[in-house]
Order: sequence, then structure tokens, then C-alpha cells
Amino acid sequence: MPERLSGLRTPEAPASGPAPRPSAGTDATVRDDVVVRLDSLTKRFGSGEEMIVALDEVSFTVRAGEVVALLGLSGSGKSTLLQHLDGLQTPTSGGGNVLGTELAAASTGQLRALRRRIGFVFQQFHLVGRLTVLENVCTGALGRLRGPRMGLFSYPRGVREQALDRLGEVGLVDWAFQRADTLSGGQQQRVAVARALMQEPSMLLADEPVASLDPESSGQIMRLLKDVGRSRHLTVLCSLHQVDLALSWADRIIGLRDGRVVLDVPTEGISRDEVMRLYSAVGEDRAGRDGLSVPVGAL
Repeated sequence: MPERLSGLRTPEAPASGPAPRPSAGTDATVRDDVVVRLDSLTKRFGSGEEMIVALDEVSFTVRAGEVVALLGLSGSGKSTLLQHLDGLQTPTSGGGNVLGTELAAASTGQLRALRRRIGFVFQQFHLVGRLTVLENVCTGALGRLRGPRMGLFSYPRGVREQALDRLGEVGLVDWAFQRADTLSGGQQQRVAVARALMQEPSMLLADEPVASLDPESSGQIMRLLKDVGRSRHLTVLCSLHQVDLALSWADRIIGLRDGRVVLDVPTEGISRDEVMRLYSAVGEDRAGRDGLSVPVGAL
């Protein structure tokens, strides 16, 4: 399989990554700091003929404050990549460093500490529907509290006040005492973002956060993630299928295909048609292997 797809741009030195575009109010010194450095990170599941290569020698860097969209077909490795960044998976070979933690050599305790520094927003909101919105947000602080919590007032007052602040940040403070399952899908995802922010994270990961939302709600959630990233100087990496959203929201696009990085470019100056080749070229390549068309490497 060719490492690069014709018509798709990857950097000459992928390990360095493109320089992010500066934004107003962002400390340039902070943005120069590399918070993610992956070096030939590879993940395989199974063995022999049943072995699946989920990530294949993935190398790139991400700087503090950068907003990155991960694009690719289902099964291209986006979710697996995010799970490695969060310490939920360990590489089969290669490795990398995330927020100062070496992924391949980290102990269980070090990976647990890494996860406390990373907020994660999922496609499914994972809220407890019968609990109030405020208590759902408070659960984001459990990683720094001792012992179980039963009921809103089992959380310290400072945590409850902080949760209200986070709800204000996502525009839902008026819904604080409403049951979570009475909210719309877009509102529930906002609650999930507020819960992730309770960790006071250095990085925010989002795995298909708008896949189940309508176009209007999707745009609102992506604008929220970008605004939160800018205001808090957070590094944000988000997997998506919506090319238009990625182009309007991210500083940079990293495209995956069959576990490999085949596209790594700033969004400024790249066309929608060029990004869409990340999807259309897959069909062309498969047709080529069946003898129905030329392989992608020859395009």
C-alpha cells in the first residue's frame, strides 16, 4: 500500500507537524510547546492471518493550543489513535510522548495520571439521565476526590460552584437542576463538554462528538470546542466525518487511511475537494486492487 496518496499533501517531515496559525489572545510561547509527539506508533490486534493493523507507523507532533481535526473513513484508526493519546491503549511498537508521559514505557499509575490531565468527549454523551445536569458535571471532578459520592450535596461546595461556572461556560447554567435526560442531544453534549472541563485538562479529545446531532447542533458544538480551546489555551484533537466542519473549525487536518497518516496540512489554503480525496481515493484504490482501475499510487 502506498504511504502517500496522490493529490493529498503530507509534510516533508511529518514528525515536526505544520506550524499552527496564531490566534488573538494566545501566548506564542505556549503554542510553541510540543504536547504530543508520536514516533512510528503502531498498534496491532490479534495475530497471524487474523491480525489487524489499527495504527501503522503514525508520526506527527501537536503544539499546545493547536486545534486539530482527525478525518478518515470508519475503521481508519481515528478512535484508536485518540485512545492512545489518552493512555487507554498502549502501542505494539513505536511510541510517543503526550504531556510529558512516554506512552510505551509508562506505568499504570502514570497513565492514570495522564488521563486526569485530558478531557474526553464521546459520541455517546454518557450522562446519567436521572441525575441533574449539575450533578452530571460534578462527576468530572471525581478523579481528584476521595471516596464515592452519592447525591449532589455529597460534593464539596467548591466543586458545585465550579460546576456551575462550567455550565455557564457552555451556556446551560439555567438548566443546572433539570434532569439530564430531558435535554436535547445538543444540550446533552454541552453538558458532556462541561463535565470534561471539570478536570481542568491540558488537552481535550473528542471522538465523533457530533455524529448523532443535527447540522445546526453540530455547528454549535464545534464552535464551542474551538472557543473553549482558545479561551483556555487547550490543545484540542477531534475525530470527525464532516469535512466542511473540519475546514471551518480546525487549524489543521490530519487524515488517516488504514491506520496511516496520508494527509497532514493546515486548513488555511486547502480546498474541500482536496480533503474529499481522502475518502474518494479509498474506493479508487480498492478498485485498482481488483483490477478495475489504476491504484491510487499511480494517480
